[in-house]
Formats: sequence, C-alpha cells, structure tokens
Amino acid sequence: MLTVTNATLHYGAAQALRGVSLTAQPARITCVLGRNGVGKTSLLRAIVGHHRLSTGQISFEGKVLDRSAPSERARSGIAFVPQGREIFPLLTVRENLETGFAPLKRSERHIPDHVFELFPVLKDMLGRRGGDLSGGQQQQLAIGRALVLRPKLLVLDEPTEGIQPSIIKDIGRAIRFLRESAGIAVLLVEQYLDFCRELADDIHIMDRGRIVHSGEAHDLDDPDVRRYLTV
Repeated sequence: MLTVTNATLHYGAAQALRGVSLTAQPARITCVLGRNGVGKTSLLRAIVGHHRLSTGQISFEGKVLDRSAPSERARSGIAFVPQGREIFPLLTVRENLETGFAPLKRSERHIPDHVFELFPVLKDMLGRRGGDLSGGQQQQLAIGRALVLRPKLLVLDEPTEGIQPSIIKDIGRAIRFLRESAGIAVLLVEQYLDFCRELADDIHIMDRGRIVHSGEAHDLDDPDVRRYLTV
C-alpha cells in the first residue's frame, strides 16, 4: 500500500533522512523505532506531505506522491495522528471530530460508529472543549479524528507519549481492531518497546537518518537489535 524508496530529506544543510526505504502493507502494523533525533518524525511528515523529499520516492497504492499536497494525500486515504496530538483546544469534541470531514464527499460526512465503539469516552464528552480533556482523552480524540477520514493508511507518531497505562491499552486494542477488522495499514512510530512488541507485525529501526534493521517484532529480543534502542 505504501512504499518509500531511497528517501533523503534535508533541512537546509542538515540531513534528516539518508536513503530510507520501507513498505507498509494492508492489515499489518509496521513500527518504526529509534532513539530521539534519528529521523522518525521527519519520515512520517514526508509521507503525509508536510516535508518534501530531497531525493527518493513515496508511492501509495502505486501512485507517486512526491508533489502531492497533504490535503490530496488525505483524500487518497492517508490519515495522520501527529506527535503532541494537535487537537483544537477551543473546539468541542464533536467539532474536532468533524474537522476530519474536510477531504470527504458530502455523503460521507458523518462520524463512523466504530469511533465511539473504540473510544466510548468521546461519545460522553461530545459537548466538551478539546482543551478540557486529559492527555489520554485528547490522544483518543486525535485518533478518532483521523478515523473519520475512513483511512486506508493510518500514520501515528508516538501515540503512547505521556499517556496513562489504561489508555495505552485502549489505544492498543483500537489499533488491533483496525488491522484485523478494517484491514487498515498502520505505520507507527514509537519508543515504548512493549507496545510495539505486542502490536507490530514488522519493525524498522532507525539510527542517524538510516534504516539499520528491518524484520519482525520478535527481533526486538535480539541483543544486537536492542543496542540501537538503548541510550
């Protein structure tokens, strides 16, 4: 579904990505791991169109995306949950969810039932302002907003950051549901190893802007692999 080929990306003279290649498949969870500052977020932002590659190629369902705007990528079925959630604090929960309507046809502009089935707290708080929710509830809202797009590919940047364990479990269950019941491809950047070990089908480990290991989730128990993840 998603293919990144030999991607390089620069911020001025600084190089964030160095020949990165990976794929994300339907009904599979692909996890990208690595220490802080190795290029994980830059990779995701390139995929969703927030940063343009210097060289290399990103394709989705066989279509090259290199010059596509973020809005075009959203319409094609790519949804992004950014690090830090980036919800609208002064809008209500309902209004935050409805911002996901923008790339949809008028006939599709309703909140899917499974958003509330996965995150029932959102249904109870539809009239509350986003900024009044706890961090964990805001993360559920950010994921729910992405699901309003009916994505084929869900891109998540550290969804467990600063979240209490009970909500981490809820998020994990939601991601499993999306893989198993909806067949969505999930691309996940994460530093919480246990979360990735439980969820991921495929892993890629980054170091200094490169992919230094690709394999299956059980590879995380290999000492030679874990050394890339220790500080």
